[in-house]
Amino acid sequence: MKRVRGWPVALGLVLGILGVSAWRQITSFESEQLTDDLHVIYGVGGPWMASGNVAVLRTSAGPVVVDTMTFPFYGRWIQEYAAKVAGGPIQAVINTHFHQDHTHGNPAFPPGTRVVSTTRTREHLLARDAKFWEGDAQKLLPNETFDHDHEMRIGNKTIRAYHLGRGHTDGDLVALFVEDRVLMTGDLVWNHRYPNIDLEAGASVREWDGTLEKILALDFDRVIPGHGAVMDRDGVIAFQQFIRQLWQLADTAAQTGTTFDEFRKHAALTADAGFETIAIPFVVRLNRDFVLRRAYEEATGTVKATGP
Repeated sequence: MKRVRGWPVALGLVLGILGVSAWRQITSFESEQLTDDLHVIYGVGGPWMASGNVAVLRTSAGPVVVDTMTFPFYGRWIQEYAAKVAGGPIQAVINTHFHQDHTHGNPAFPPGTRVVSTTRTREHLLARDAKFWEGDAQKLLPNETFDHDHEMRIGNKTIRAYHLGRGHTDGDLVALFVEDRVLMTGDLVWNHRYPNIDLEAGASVREWDGTLEKILALDFDRVIPGHGAVMDRDGVIAFQQFIRQLWQLADTAAQTGTTFDEFRKHAALTADAGFETIAIPFVVRLNRDFVLRRAYEEATGTVKATGP
């Protein structure tokens, strides 16, 4: 998700209001074993404070972790879980993109850990999230970056990471666990949840459809989305249909000079049936109005996206 200044204060207010129930939500997580060697840790916190999903791959050399959730203490829990299910020292951390609910667990990992991302993701971390990465946290910034594709052979496993185009940001990668035939998409795919569209970080609803088409050309059976339950190829297609419809509606509104209020009131968006809202009180709310506004802003040029 997009980093918002002052969000820790807002989180403190939320916890004060919601109390013990809220604390239990953000300090527990569910996991699932997908194959003999691959596990997913589902984002914690419930719909009001959802961290991103995490993948843990067991290799003969030790575990590989993809994404690290929202806080350093989550990073410590992820390491404990990885040690339990995969053993050995962490061989690599992969960050799908720069948002805090996928990267802020990084500093809990040992200095010198191999941290992989796209070049653009590292640039966003340094430019848009610089305060968090001061001091010792700098040691867990991505130290191995790429622009297009990057293959890693770790122990008996192959991980292929791809930057396939703009969508959620302009720096997202997907990670293909080749032998396990599972794809980790980060926030390029959401399962029945309204997505964040970070135009300020190069997101593009217009180009997202094409990026998803490239994802569907990869060889996989199941998908770990950025948020929500594991899905199959049909789930990616359903999310693509949502993105496609969202852009078509916004583009038509822009071409016909429709105001946003009119667009929001009359937009015939149907591909979001059953979608859930994700909300951090006082900070951000990802819902129908949010995605309509972001798509409209891109279509009308109200917000200048900072793509490559």
